Amino acid sequence: MSDDSARPRKYRGAGKRRAGGLPFHKRHRKLLVGVLSVVMLAGVAIGGYAYNLNRQFNNIGRVGTETLKEEERPDPDKGNALNILLLGSDRGETQLKDYKDTTLSEDAANPEWPVGKYRSDTIMVLHISADRKNVHLVSIPRDTLTMIYDENGDEAGMAKINSAFSNHGPAGAISTVEHLTNLRMKHLAIIDWDGFKALSEAVDGVRVYIPYTSYDSNQDITWEKGWKKLQGKRALQYVRTRHGLVRGDFERIERQQNFIRALMKKMLSSGTLTNPVKLTNTLGAVTSNLTVDQQWESGDIRGLALSLRGISADDVQFMTVPIATTETVDPYGSVVRLKEDQAEELYQALRSDRVARYVRKYPDATNKAPEDDEAQASDAG
Repeated sequence: MSDDSARPRKYRGAGKRRAGGLPFHKRHRKLLVGVLSVVMLAGVAIGGYAYNLNRQFNNIGRVGTETLKEEERPDPDKGNALNILLLGSDRGETQLKDYKDTTLSEDAANPEWPVGKYRSDTIMVLHISADRKNVHLVSIPRDTLTMIYDENGDEAGMAKINSAFSNHGPAGAISTVEHLTNLRMKHLAIIDWDGFKALSEAVDGVRVYIPYTSYDSNQDITWEKGWKKLQGKRALQYVRTRHGLVRGDFERIERQQNFIRALMKKMLSSGTLTNPVKLTNTLGAVTSNLTVDQQWESGDIRGLALSLRGISADDVQFMTVPIATTETVDPYGSVVRLKEDQAEELYQALRSDRVARYVRKYPDATNKAPEDDEAQASDAG
């Protein structure tokens, strides 16, 4: 198979922009996403914490993405459904000495992006329906082979999709995902891996189900089958584990989704909502590990949170972009090939805000919690 088969489509209607649309820098705001949106929801549900909520939101780091060419990006769509790019960021190495101790928001504002300093092995598109009744988190495998686009939205060559953020920063990551999916990413949120650790500590740990015993040689950890309470360093190790899993990175994606699912349930529990200390610590854990789009104001974040106040953990569905195969391709190494026809159906479902129809057609598209699969297996036996 040639590399051309992995090349994404060009934007439909490139160069066109809906009449009356706001300029990019006014429209592209910052946002807490996925489980982070639920944290906002929890905070605003208690009026007495309004002041604390605003103070916490003001601590969020910011990055700019104004270098992208507005006329070459997907139509922003005046509908109310939201597509948000969520990146999990880990620290790599950079040869630029002046960037050793700088923050992500500082690096994004500097003229030269520190290539290699950051990695985004977690890439998710968060879709919030127009009626604010459903949320879908769609993971894109980090090894997906595709055309990479730089911070200006220009082609930068074929590579694994996780190289977009590492080599070209937040704007490059947005442009690459937009070209792959033809979905407009209206918002961006980047959470540092340490955020998983801090969040698990803030809510006094979360329970996850491990479906089978495995050994992670990279972290020298044995994960025993069964229910486990994860907190702090152990929670971070859980979401990072890839070695020793039967399906490698695909199972790591499911682990990350499972952790977020469990974390959401814990955050929405009455113990977190009604405990001022837990609520403050949870908000602090989010805002201190989050970097988001530059111009979204705290009041706008609060408004979105209020619109999501009817969402429960059961209203969030986890999915992965359809996979065709994995293979070794020189010089990229092991890569993921997407099932392009079905993937396009998923992107279209997100564009039209009709994900439920896609799920009815592909009932196995949603990633269930492993304990649900275990229960089904027991019932079948």
